[in-house]
Amino acid sequence: MLKETLLILALTATALAADYDPYLDIPFKRLKTSAERIESHGYPAETHEVETEDGYVLNMFRIPYSPKLGNAGQAQRPAVLIQHGLFSCSDCFLLNGPDNALAYNYADAGYDVWLGNARGNIYSRNNTRINTNHPYFWAFSWHEIGAYDLPAMIDHILSTTGEKAVHYVGHSQGCTTFFVMGAERPEYNAKIKTAHMLAPPIFMGNTTTDIILAMADYVGSPGLGAELLQNQVFLPMNPIIQRILDTACSNDPYLLNYCKILAMMWGGDSEGNLNVTLLPQVAETHPAGISTNQGIHFIQSYVSNEFRQYDWGPKKNKATYGSEVPPSYDLTKITSKLYLYVGLADESANVKDVSRLPPLLPQLEELYEIPDETWGHLDFIFAKQVKSVINDKVIATSEAYDRLYNN
Repeated sequence: MLKETLLILALTATALAADYDPYLDIPFKRLKTSAERIESHGYPAETHEVETEDGYVLNMFRIPYSPKLGNAGQAQRPAVLIQHGLFSCSDCFLLNGPDNALAYNYADAGYDVWLGNARGNIYSRNNTRINTNHPYFWAFSWHEIGAYDLPAMIDHILSTTGEKAVHYVGHSQGCTTFFVMGAERPEYNAKIKTAHMLAPPIFMGNTTTDIILAMADYVGSPGLGAELLQNQVFLPMNPIIQRILDTACSNDPYLLNYCKILAMMWGGDSEGNLNVTLLPQVAETHPAGISTNQGIHFIQSYVSNEFRQYDWGPKKNKATYGSEVPPSYDLTKITSKLYLYVGLADESANVKDVSRLPPLLPQLEELYEIPDETWGHLDFIFAKQVKSVINDKVIATSEAYDRLYNN
C-alpha cells in the first residue's frame, strides 16, 4: 500500500509540474484527437472551432453521418449535442468503440452527432483576448460553461445544420452546465428537443465522493484555502505522463491500481460495472484539465446543499451579485423536456439529491433509476453494458420525439 501511495503521489506531482500542449511533437506516440479516433473506425469526422461571447475558443467534433447508412445517411438529419463531465473531454464518448459508445450509436441511428468541449480542457485551451498563461484565463467555473459555452455550441450547430433545435445529452458536469443554461439563458430552452441528464450533480448535499468530503473543510466555504487555489489550472494534461500511463495501465499492477484510483477520483469511489479494458485509453485521455474553480464550485454545492452561483465571499458577492449570498439558480425556468437518469451506487449524483429535482422542473418527462444497485457514476459512459442500459433508451426517446414532430 505504501509503494502504491508513493507512486501515486510521485506521478501526480510530475503531472502537475508542467502543462504541455497535447499536440506537441514529443518522442512518444502523439495522442489521437477525437477526430482521429472517429476516423479510425471508418466514420467521417469534422473539427469545428466556436468562439464564445467572452473570447474562449471551443473545439467541437462532428460525426455528420454513419457510413453504415449509405447515401440515406447523408440526408438532412436531426442533430444531437453530447457534453462531457468534469475532468473529461469529447474523447470519453468515443472510447467504448463503435458498438457501444454513445456517439457512434447516435450516428448509426441516423443522427448528426456533435461532441462538445468545455473551456479549459485540452481541446478548448485558447482565448482571443486573454493569454492562456494568465490567471484570468482560468477565472471561470461551470457557471460560465453553462452561460456561455453551451449557448455558443448550440448556436453553431443550428447555423451549420439549418436545424431549429437539437437533442442534448450531458454526463455529470454536462448536466450541471445544462441546468445553468436553462436557468440563466432561458431562451435556449426553445432550442432543445429533448435533454438527457446522465448522473446529474445539481444538489449535492448527500454526495459521498471521498475527494469532495476530504476537501470540504478547506475550500467548501470562502476563505484562505479557496483563495489560494482559485483561478488556476487543475490536473493539466501532460502527454508524457499520459503516454506512460497508457502503456503501463495494462502491464504494471501498481500503475493499473493508480489508473483505477484516477478514475475513481474523477467519477466516484465505486468501480461498479466499469469496463476495465478501457482504462489504458481513459488514462491516455484523462484528466483533460479544468479550472480549480470548477472543483471548488462543486464542493461549495456539497457544503451549502444548494444549487447556486459561485461563492466569492460576502464582499465580492455583494459587488458581483448585489447580495452577500450567491443567488440560487431558478430551476423553474428550465422548460426543456428533461429526462433524468440516476444510478443507485452513484456517489457524486446521489439518488436522494436527484429526487429533490422533480417538483422544481416544469417539463420533467422521466426520472429513471437504473435497475442495478451497483450502477455508479462512470458507468453511464464506460460500463460494459452501457449500450443496452443507457444508450438504447436515450436514443429511442430522441427518435420518438422526432417521429412525433416529423423532424
